[in-house]
Amino acid sequence: MSSLEELYALITSCAACPRLVEYRQEVARRKKRAFREWDYWGKPVPGFGDPQARLLIIGLAPAAHGANRTGRMFTGDSSGDWLVRALHQAGLANRPTSHHRDDGLVLKDVYLTAVVRCAPPDNRPARDELLRCLEFLGRELTLLPSVRVVLTLGRVAFEGYLDVLRRQGQQVAPPPFRHGGVYELGPALPVLVASYHPSRRNTQTGLLSAAMLDDVITTALNLAR
Repeated sequence: MSSLEELYALITSCAACPRLVEYRQEVARRKKRAFREWDYWGKPVPGFGDPQARLLIIGLAPAAHGANRTGRMFTGDSSGDWLVRALHQAGLANRPTSHHRDDGLVLKDVYLTAVVRCAPPDNRPARDELLRCLEFLGRELTLLPSVRVVLTLGRVAFEGYLDVLRRQGQQVAPPPFRHGGVYELGPALPVLVASYHPSRRNTQTGLLSAAMLDDVITTALNLAR
């Protein structure tokens, strides 16, 4: 794989997981009442951001009526609202909102991706679906040569990233997941920073506050720079 554009084409044409294919397409057909005028994306979602990014942010998967609708990671749902506001606050995004893929959002020094590229039912990919999709993240890492820090949002993204490193032959001992954790995995590897995912469940219950998200992004950015 020689370019991100080639990887994007490979991702968006993937049909390797029948359950996820059926679900994302059904969501795109049925739609949500609030978005009935939208032409849903309904395909796997590639990463998005600055190809020279020093900070890589990894989430879980596209939301059924978020990125599965808009076709861009962290765009069109509550998680995207929280994350992009924080990126704008940190000077990494030119605008504080992310509503559709043609809204003019530009990211600088940060790249957004996920461990799973199709919206899964109940936001819970099966283990075999996750492992199958990690191949794309592994290829992405090789095409983002400037990454110095990886920020994972949620435990699934945290463990998925570590799985990718092991697949690449890295001898990585599994560190404990904790919000705000900073992990030096090896001299040739990016620093790993962990955060709770800005899902509605976490933000509405207070498990993750705006200040907590701002702080962890500031930590990751300072390490990257």
